[in-house]
Amino acid sequence: MEEAKFILMDGKAIPFSEAKVHVLAPAITYAAMVFEGVRGYWSEPKHCMYVFRLKDHMQRLQESMQVMRYDAHYTIEELCAQVIEAIQINNFRETIHLRVMAMVTGTPSITTSSPVSLVVTVGTYPFKDWQQTGMAVNISSWQRVHDSANPPRVKASANYSNGRLGMMQAQLDGYHATLMLTRDGKVAESPLATLFMVRKGRLVTPASTESILESITRETLIDLVSKEFGMEVEQRPVDRTELYSAEELFFCGSGWEVVPISSVDRLPVADGRPGPLTKRIRDLYMDVVMGKRDEYKKWLTVVEYQ
Repeated sequence: MEEAKFILMDGKAIPFSEAKVHVLAPAITYAAMVFEGVRGYWSEPKHCMYVFRLKDHMQRLQESMQVMRYDAHYTIEELCAQVIEAIQINNFRETIHLRVMAMVTGTPSITTSSPVSLVVTVGTYPFKDWQQTGMAVNISSWQRVHDSANPPRVKASANYSNGRLGMMQAQLDGYHATLMLTRDGKVAESPLATLFMVRKGRLVTPASTESILESITRETLIDLVSKEFGMEVEQRPVDRTELYSAEELFFCGSGWEVVPISSVDRLPVADGRPGPLTKRIRDLYMDVVMGKRDEYKKWLTVVEYQ
């Protein structure tokens, strides 16, 4: 990503190279950080940035802080205002990715819960070839964290140590990404995106109780395919072997958007090319986030530039 001019730290614009956190902060020593990944889409005709489902992301950040017992009291309006300021001061006029981080920065103790610093970073997000061609995926030997160990529905930095092991293994073995299983051997998700499957003509996604993040993009697609295609999405446990006989598979997430899966464990998904429903969903989603569908502009926060 292109380097930003500023990072917003506790409401102050700090030059990129000067934005620092103490090495003994609990955010570093005990992974006491939760965050959100948010996308902004530049509209040249309207000369503004469309930020997708900003309030929903900030609400999930609030929920993450509560579950992780942070002593922090940010309103949705305060959180959104800092995101908007970070976009405006960096003045990017292309598609961007933001990271909104709530970090415990107090005394270096495992039980420290305050103060909590809010940090907002922004950078460009270039297009990836596999968004069109699809990803080669493996099933990880690493198990996805369970709610009784570290809550997967919370977007906590600690969870990404688990996912990082899976992704590193996958890439060393020649795959683009990995899928992790629950402790019961059911399909959970990728460390960076949730999963959808088309099998026997039905659209399926693992239930929210299957050790997955409560994904805002997943929720968006469930809503969109119901309204636009008249399809109900089955939310249920998914067996590993179902992936091998699926008609279509795709990932979704704020960062990855909608990404086809071309193979699993070297077995092609159908003919190995993005499936027709995946492409329809991807195109619909991109129209929505880029402000091309008026009926869904309620999900967009418009950020205007000077």
